[in-house]
Amino acid sequence: MPQPLSASKATTRLPATTGLSPFAALLPEVQGTARLGKRTKHLVRRLTPQDVAVIDHADLDRMAAEDLVESGVAAVVNVASSMSTRYPNPGPLILARAGVRLVDAIGAPLFDKLSDGDPVTIRGGTVLGPDGVVAEGRLLTVEELTRTAREQQHLIGEAIQDFAENTLTHIREEGEILAGRLQIPDLRTEFRDRHALIVVRGTDYRRDLRMLRPYIRDLRPVLVGVDGGGDALIEAGLKPDLVFGDMDSASDRVLTSGAELVVHAYRDGAAPGRERLERLGLEHEILPAAGTSEDVAMLVAHELGASLIVTVGSHFNLIEFLDKDREGMSSTFLTRLRVGDKLVDTKGVSRLYRAGSSRLLILALVAVALVTLVVVALSSPQIERLIDLLVLKLEVLLEGN
Repeated sequence: MPQPLSASKATTRLPATTGLSPFAALLPEVQGTARLGKRTKHLVRRLTPQDVAVIDHADLDRMAAEDLVESGVAAVVNVASSMSTRYPNPGPLILARAGVRLVDAIGAPLFDKLSDGDPVTIRGGTVLGPDGVVAEGRLLTVEELTRTAREQQHLIGEAIQDFAENTLTHIREEGEILAGRLQIPDLRTEFRDRHALIVVRGTDYRRDLRMLRPYIRDLRPVLVGVDGGGDALIEAGLKPDLVFGDMDSASDRVLTSGAELVVHAYRDGAAPGRERLERLGLEHEILPAAGTSEDVAMLVAHELGASLIVTVGSHFNLIEFLDKDREGMSSTFLTRLRVGDKLVDTKGVSRLYRAGSSRLLILALVAVALVTLVVVALSSPQIERLIDLLVLKLEVLLEGN
């Protein structure tokens, strides 16, 4: 029976699976402990570097891949197709480039054949459990995924056309966003004339939060976490003032942190997140509205008088929306039309801004200013005479000693 072993201690036996590339055939097998989860965003919370993640995640998205990499797992086995046929999704390539072994075992009954905590071995594309082979899958390599991504570039044009058509279709249905017809409950969180920082667990959210620390410290904006964005704030050492969303990806830790809780409900009033909060005995408000939770959070801040809305990790480009399995971006388009004059999106800012570079620039400017001051002083007859007098006085003092 294979025994759990971390990737760093993996043996070097060659895989028995046929059809592998020469590079894949040289890879050592990976042994670890199976951790099963059909919701990747929930599974990552309990993964360790000694685990092999078994997931059911079609079209593996960027955020899920980054979370899996962050967890430190050595291998991921997906019973769905990790690569999309609709667009070049970046998730699989992110995993492979990070050195995480990714095996597609499409349709394999691993959730029936394996139990959480079972020892497993990944040998090429073969998955072995306590009683032997449980799946014959395919190992996805960096080379294959890079080639596939290049070949799929032509799909972007088709995706844009379908996306635009769906957006236009839904704009009429979600037009209430533009009109500002929101049934906002009475909230204890005060937005009037304050900045609002709205955090979503999207691309580069950790980097952007680190960059915004001086801003948060000095201006103390209202901190709003959208679902898992509340956990992102706590991970950054911050306490959210308000958590908004359907509450499916927010942890119990953030829900019990003392933040005000607002459940995003459907327009008909159905609120799936309400049951969880009631089970935890937590006070909350319900806000029915069309659109995504992050868009509605921006509208709430706008309607309640926030002077500036700063977003972290929000989704806006086509790939991110396809990653989230959104058919259109009508609510996002309409929300930005309504709050655009107050909205600052920090996505990507951290790629342009480096605190260390800024400090060096300031020091350089100060040095240049001092040199300029000295040059001006030396070129002025009055300053020159004053310097001569000071030098003469210094010489007299030295001779006196």
